[in-house]
Amino acid sequence: MLLTAGCAARSADIPKAIGNEAAAGIAKLKTATASFHQVDSAVAAGYPRTVADCLVHEHHGAMGYHHVNRNNFAHDIDVRKPQILLYERMPDNAYRLNGAEFILPYRLWPRDSVAPTLMGQTMHQEDNLKFWYLHVWAWRDNPDGVFANFHPGVQCPDSTRKVYTPFPLPQP
Repeated sequence: MLLTAGCAARSADIPKAIGNEAAAGIAKLKTATASFHQVDSAVAAGYPRTVADCLVHEHHGAMGYHHVNRNNFAHDIDVRKPQILLYERMPDNAYRLNGAEFILPYRLWPRDSVAPTLMGQTMHQEDNLKFWYLHVWAWRDNPDGVFANFHPGVQCPDSTRKVYTPFPLPQP
């Protein structure tokens, strides 16, 4: 099982209905990534300054720009070290940190094993890219839920908009 948050502390802006484990994990994530509202801080921690594509879904909103820190990939995920920061580029070109995505490649946690969990949530499979994942909208309220895959309010400029189309592999 993955490393999960262990304290029961709650932050006033974390939804109470998600449970103690999730609330504690989100609180740790927010504390660890608070400085990443400034892109320079994220760059200093190993995330890229710019990302070419802003990922959207045709019907469910967007995820935004995925700033990936490859140094944070590990079998035991630490909620304080997300593999991906999810940013939205605002009209003035400033970045807004909306959330994080946790990734666990199949090479570290095989696809045919029991699904990994993080913050009390079962991670999702992405067979096309060969990894498990979990989105956490820690910095922007999401009407679809804090762990939803997309955010209906996130906007992507037409010039960098890339439609995300999952391609699940046929089941054996």
